[in-house]
Amino acid sequence: MASFTPADLARLRADTVFEETLCGERLCFRSTWGLFSPRNIDEGTRLLLDHLEVRADDDSLDLGCGYGPLGMTIARLAPQGRHLLVDKDFVAVDYARKNLADNGIDNAEAMLSNGFDQVGERRFDLIVSNLPAKSGKELYYLYFYDALARLNPGGRLVIVTINGLRQFVARAFREVFGNYDKLKQGKTYTVSRAVSRAVPPTRAERGDA
Repeated sequence: MASFTPADLARLRADTVFEETLCGERLCFRSTWGLFSPRNIDEGTRLLLDHLEVRADDDSLDLGCGYGPLGMTIARLAPQGRHLLVDKDFVAVDYARKNLADNGIDNAEAMLSNGFDQVGERRFDLIVSNLPAKSGKELYYLYFYDALARLNPGGRLVIVTINGLRQFVARAFREVFGNYDKLKQGKTYTVSRAVSRAVPPTRAERGDA
């Protein structure tokens, strides 16, 4: 059994601070134990950012933001847009707020929200999420339909999931949005995109019999 001295415990309680370059943007992150991937940027987040198109005036939402790497990077890449980072974990939101302030990102805000329930009527050009692997397909459907309701026409939902969910995501995106694009499949993760349109998908586009 491990034995920790008071100095060891103090080091564990201290914030983890590290720097990363994401999409050409140098960012400093502050994190802590209990948050997802607290010591470095995870593979799924990197894969999503590497295959994400961001326009300078995009308004974006980072769903399940953690300490903020996706939303912060997008805010830097879209300086003319407004950006919202949300998470149901108040610790994650606290650290996302600290990281936005530490990096001088003033076109973004972080707030506590269980999915979309505190987002209100705001609409977005881009919604991104690094979806957790074991949340359940019912929750994924809620996220997808709520994203559809809050995307502007032509807006994009881009997510990264473990490869084991890729077929479900393809089927669900076609059902909800009427379209699906696999942007990249790596060894462990897949990046998927759906686009909101002004008219609902037809039965054929949804894959209905």
